[in-house]
Amino acid sequence: MIALRLSEIARITGGEVFDAVGACDDGKAHAGGADPLVDGPVVTDSREATKGSLYIARIGEDLDGHQFTGAARSQGAVAALSTRPVDELPSVVVHDVQAAFVALAHALVERNPQAVVIGITGSSGKTGTKDLLWSVLQRHGETVANVGSLNSEVGVPLTVCRITPTTAYLVLEMGARGAGHIDYLTRIAQPQIGVVLNVGTAHVGEFGSRRAIGKAKAELVQALPAKGFAVLNADDPIVWGMASQTRAHVIGVGQSAEAAVRALDVCLDQQGRASFTLVTEQGSAPVVLRFHGEHYVSNALAVAAVALTVGMPLGEVATALEEGRPLSRWRMEVHERADGVTIVNDAYNANPDSMCAALKALAAMGHGRRTWAVLGEMLELGPESVTEHDNLGRLAVRLGVSRVVAVGPGTRPIDGGARDEGSSGSSGSSEDQSTWVPDTDAAYELLRQHLSPGDVVLVKSSRDAGLRWLGDHLLEDAGSEVPS
Repeated sequence: MIALRLSEIARITGGEVFDAVGACDDGKAHAGGADPLVDGPVVTDSREATKGSLYIARIGEDLDGHQFTGAARSQGAVAALSTRPVDELPSVVVHDVQAAFVALAHALVERNPQAVVIGITGSSGKTGTKDLLWSVLQRHGETVANVGSLNSEVGVPLTVCRITPTTAYLVLEMGARGAGHIDYLTRIAQPQIGVVLNVGTAHVGEFGSRRAIGKAKAELVQALPAKGFAVLNADDPIVWGMASQTRAHVIGVGQSAEAAVRALDVCLDQQGRASFTLVTEQGSAPVVLRFHGEHYVSNALAVAAVALTVGMPLGEVATALEEGRPLSRWRMEVHERADGVTIVNDAYNANPDSMCAALKALAAMGHGRRTWAVLGEMLELGPESVTEHDNLGRLAVRLGVSRVVAVGPGTRPIDGGARDEGSSGSSGSSEDQSTWVPDTDAAYELLRQHLSPGDVVLVKSSRDAGLRWLGDHLLEDAGSEVPS
């Protein structure tokens, strides 16, 4: 963070400094005389505070952050941003903590005008792309990016507040739950480069249609300045249509002939890792990714377009893409157990597009091996939920997945689709090919009894379906180390 005195934070946020109530002899709040230097991270979780931190006392649906100021102080926090004076810390008291938090983030990014702000959005692949872009750009200059999927009205200002005087690139993953959300995030830190990966059916139950999702994602390119750059997926008609909605220079990426940054000769190895020829206006270069799944090719193209735009040489970009590794948990995490079973834990998020990509990766990784697709519910699909889950079960069978395990009440259509598709084929019975179980405990017991050395297990679901913990449990069961 760029260091600030508490009095400066008060001026930025329009708040008033108060001393810690517990430090006053009369036990009452007093306008502050204390003016500590905040030079540690800004945090909204008291457990993440360190020396010099500013603790943001947010009030959520279930918890009041003001109750944890003492815990924040014990971790090293020196001040709080709050709606009332607190006992344990000097504080800036404001009427609206979220508005003040955003004002602070906006002021901090303005103190480093040299930093290039890059926004990333899309229905799927945002976090993997953000992680890969961070690993590429940090070779070229100090880079700050969201941790995990902190891409909301809380996660984005938290990330912005990590900017330093020497930050060269600020990479912001931006999520949306409705119209206006991305526009709000771009006002915290206006991007000079915007990346739109795709418009799928994730959250279609909330938005109503893919067109409505596309309209929300387009808020990113609409916010770009005339001298900025919009990196758009030329293979996605809705995304490519955003070219007319921005003042910025448009760079198409994909396998389409219209793309300025293209992938040719894409293929997957036996581990499901993609290789391709990266073709650009600067020339071409071979790339072999360490990420699993063909869908990472489009992510890598978007990263390459950004890196080339900020001045990285093509050869360095290709090398950096090859050296990039997954950074965030539960996204195509591949683990080899000691007993020879491969666990692919991709259960942080799921929608029809990402499910399809994961199943294709499983098929590639399972060449000559027995494959298991352990699938939980795809949430927020609205009225199309039953059809999409049925289609998913059918796709798994068409791709040659050996066993489908549908987990949870909302996944009966997966099992039904797989059984129907399997009954029309000639390889084994549909009962052997697909099983429905009520919960993750039942799924774990089934797998524990039937997994054999050499099997490949994909665990995939929306985050709130909870299958990511099943993936971890399958590793612990074999004595394998679970990532932290």
